[in-house]
Amino acid sequence: MSPDSRTSSPNDARTRTADIVILGAGVMGASIAFHLAKRRAGRIVVIDKGHVAQGGSGRSSALVRMHYSYAPEVQLALVSLRMFEHWRDTVGEEGDFRRTGFVRIVHPGETERLKQNVKMQRKLGVNVKLIDRVELKALEPDWAVDDVELAAYEPDSGYGDGAGVANDFLTRARELGVAYLSKTGALEFLVEAGRVSGISTDHGGITAPVVVSATGPWTGPLFQRVGIDLPIETEYHQVAILKNVPDMKGGGCACIDSVSATYFRSDAQDKFLIGDFYGQRGADPDHFPQRASDDGLEEIIERASRRVPKLENAEVMRGVTGIYDMTPDSRPLLGEISGVAGLYVCAGFSGMGFKISPAIGLVMSELLLDGRGKTVDISSFCPGRFAAGKPIKAEFEYKDD
Repeated sequence: MSPDSRTSSPNDARTRTADIVILGAGVMGASIAFHLAKRRAGRIVVIDKGHVAQGGSGRSSALVRMHYSYAPEVQLALVSLRMFEHWRDTVGEEGDFRRTGFVRIVHPGETERLKQNVKMQRKLGVNVKLIDRVELKALEPDWAVDDVELAAYEPDSGYGDGAGVANDFLTRARELGVAYLSKTGALEFLVEAGRVSGISTDHGGITAPVVVSATGPWTGPLFQRVGIDLPIETEYHQVAILKNVPDMKGGGCACIDSVSATYFRSDAQDKFLIGDFYGQRGADPDHFPQRASDDGLEEIIERASRRVPKLENAEVMRGVTGIYDMTPDSRPLLGEISGVAGLYVCAGFSGMGFKISPAIGLVMSELLLDGRGKTVDISSFCPGRFAAGKPIKAEFEYKDD
């Protein structure tokens, strides 16, 4: 049963006060609610301006991969992978994680960085290895790999379904007692004497000593209404879905390819998904093109075809559009807002949130209940790091990280 078929009433007395209010019913908000509910954290209310997964989660390309240059992100991805692999044990549903393998191709001048990052990932427990162009060609015969010296290969990775994950998390959270209000827009944080006291919505106020904002590209304006400037910018992206040509291998590896500045993956056995590294900044998350432009898709496909030449003759089935919430170092803001006790932010995932969302819910629940992320140390992701002059910079960061 969909969570939206059992939505609580805004006038329900149990939703007028709460111990914790979570804004946003995407993969992040739903994951946080689930992990809090598992620990019986009190009265929890989730609100969303639309419906579950209606924002970025439902439009996500949903890659699952461990390859990051920053160790805490690797740890978050690995914890999440274990949950994806044991989804029924986690939430009681079958899930839709598909193990296809994943390949990371970097710029030719960054091979040494690739080696160092793979070494770090292996130390943290990731099943990853370096492969040369001969091994890569054997793995993916449709790819053009003459320019590849080495690539990182993760056999356990693949892709999932953003809407499915958000729905599963929220359904289980509600079974554990969480209240959910759809079509309930957050208007402004209620702040008294330096601490949050709740949230005003377009259906009235909710009193709570803790509010967690997991509102993606809507985060910046919401915080600005109470005089808090968070360094989050919106970015518009387009994704192409193609039908495989008859002689094309289906179900192959997902890939992030710095040379073509594209990422791509199979979509079941008969389709292929392609996305872009970069997009147009400053898009309105409430008013952006719902249909991808022909020119935009053509340009993405042309670049990806340099890596997978058979895509030149593939039929374009459709395009998907969406909005990223970007930070200056392309890493999320996780933690309590300085000067407003009880107000937390979980946003700024810069297009890479889905794959770590199960772990993010876990560590955010730990932060709220235990005072820190215990499973993974997330202190470096604190919202005030830019004001303090401490953006995250990995030791062997790629230039397009």
